[in-house]
Amino acid sequence: MTSTFPNISISTERLVLRPLDEDDVPALAEMMNDEQVGAWTDVPQPYTEDRARRWITEYAPTQRTAGSGLDLAVTEFLTQRLVGIVQLGKTNWHIRSTELSYVIAPWARGEGYASEAALATAQWLFGDQKFERIELRIAADNTASQQVAQKIGCISEGVLRNACIAHVRTEDGTWTDVRTDFLVWSLLPEDLDGVGEELADTGGFTSFSDWS
Repeated sequence: MTSTFPNISISTERLVLRPLDEDDVPALAEMMNDEQVGAWTDVPQPYTEDRARRWITEYAPTQRTAGSGLDLAVTEFLTQRLVGIVQLGKTNWHIRSTELSYVIAPWARGEGYASEAALATAQWLFGDQKFERIELRIAADNTASQQVAQKIGCISEGVLRNACIAHVRTEDGTWTDVRTDFLVWSLLPEDLDGVGEELADTGGFTSFSDWS
């Protein structure tokens, strides 16, 4: 029988990670239209509210039900404002492994939200869900995201050469693909030993290759 993630909320001192809701559509579309999201992910550009709604009402529930992943809205505890997204994907329930990805809204970068949300998700996965491995694949030039991985205790495992497609703006304003390497990072339960609760980062992005 296929295992699935539960519909859960995860709370930290400043954040609440919860299932996506249709009320998130405008903020989600705005966040995904950011230049950095366009550069480091495969999220379609421009990202419309219709796409955001389909993701929330169709894609995310299907992923969870199929057991392949989980999409969580990252919101501020005090304001309930959407500050980012955490996604689990390519989940293997036999070896208890999953791939972690995240996006932080432009206005919320530099506040440590990426590290806080990623660490809270990892603690929940290892503690409540009994997972044994979390993997992050980050574009070689995406230093902000690599800093997040380091701060939550991830270990760099190696390079997948020429395995990532990033994007740059052309002179006419359109996007063009640029091939680069993936850096592979992993996190195991024992890697969280000694990781502080207060983490600061500049915000970052891993590669979302399969989002609608």
